[in-house]
Amino acid sequence: MAAIILNENNFEQEVLQSDKPVLVDFWATWCGPCQKQGPIVEALADEMDDVKVGKVDVDEAGAIAERYNIMSIPTLLVFKNGELSAKAVGVQSKEALIDLINQ
Repeated sequence: MAAIILNENNFEQEVLQSDKPVLVDFWATWCGPCQKQGPIVEALADEMDDVKVGKVDVDEAGAIAERYNIMSIPTLLVFKNGELSAKAVGVQSKEALIDLINQ
């Protein structure tokens, strides 16, 4: 399943109310490292049926980024049962993201 584009309208339903763990990629179109991270996140979205994957463009959904104190991008957050459970900043390998999800 492709990554879900997250915004103020769907963040609560897709992330905080999800019955699956959710990996959220905070990124921007102008961010070089984010462009490297994107295909890795998309591959995970396609491969992992038991995890929901979403993307937040910090320029379009700045309030969400502010709510979670996103200071650098890419930042990846994992939510479980509506709670933030793990965080990684900077480009992460697929293996590192799987480890982050499984913490």
